[in-house]
Amino acid sequence: MMLLRKILFPFSILYGLIASIRNFLFDKGILKSYSFDLPIIAVGNLSVGGTGKTPQIEYLIRLLSPNYKIATLSRGYKRNSEGFVLADENSDASILGDEPFQFYKKFPNIQVAVDADRRNGIEQLLKISQPDIILLDDAFQHRKVKAGLYVLLTSYGDLYSDDLILPAGNLRESRNGAERAKIIIVTKCPPDLSAKEQDRIQKKLKIDSDQKLCFTSIAYDEFVFSEEKQLSVSEIKPVDKLLLAGIAKPEPFFAYLQSENDVILTFPDHHHFTEKDIAEIKNKAQDKKIITTEKDFVRLRGRLPDSQLFYLPIKSHFISGGNDFDKTILNYVGKSSRNS
Repeated sequence: MMLLRKILFPFSILYGLIASIRNFLFDKGILKSYSFDLPIIAVGNLSVGGTGKTPQIEYLIRLLSPNYKIATLSRGYKRNSEGFVLADENSDASILGDEPFQFYKKFPNIQVAVDADRRNGIEQLLKISQPDIILLDDAFQHRKVKAGLYVLLTSYGDLYSDDLILPAGNLRESRNGAERAKIIIVTKCPPDLSAKEQDRIQKKLKIDSDQKLCFTSIAYDEFVFSEEKQLSVSEIKPVDKLLLAGIAKPEPFFAYLQSENDVILTFPDHHHFTEKDIAEIKNKAQDKKIITTEKDFVRLRGRLPDSQLFYLPIKSHFISGGNDFDKTILNYVGKSSRNS
């Protein structure tokens, strides 16, 4: 692995140079960034995938939706549609992408849209639905739109300070990109992360004095859900079952539910399940319960028996910095909102 990184390192220098020039041009106003007259919060990362953006967007929805009209705007990764799409009763994961469709099914009172061109997506949302706030999903590098507040995520086990730029590493841009963030969240931490370890990470990330640093862990639900019913994790865990995940870094999901005789199936992140995959899942499951992630469930519902297919919800849980996070978000929205 180290040899491969050394071989690829010259390409990382070239990639990083191109990304740095692009950022410089946006910073100096040579390339145009568009601002809009409403609060826009961008959630993203410096690395490629796996930092927990979806539960963090959902946390923001829960925080803000009681008092504001929320819209989410995503690229719609691996969807079969093109251009701007506003979710409605005819939408599914193939049209929206798995995470946006999850938002739509889970939060019926918000607007969910997808568009690779975030500027166009925002303009369309303002014409159609007039939201109070727009949450940009995975848009940290989308410099054509200037968000009012940036939230940067980095995984505890894969800090951006320890990584290299693509292709030798997983960074989409230089670590200096973290300077755009108002809030930096270290995600997927052990629930018992010590204050000493938090201090060590703060020094490692070189947090600026005007940035907020928070630490979160993944909180798994105590129940798994199907289209028909729910079962407690304590009830389902000892039972022989099939565990299935098509997400980045699924090990904690498996560890939370796994018993000795379970069948484990792992697929790539954002995997498109083929008919061959479905046949394999049915063959290996037989009459066992099939437990999957919430993101995979939206792509598998209707293709596997409702009586067998269950999903495990997750939430982002703040270990520290939660009150500061809420206060920073609410203060920004309150000052920037049309309703303020």
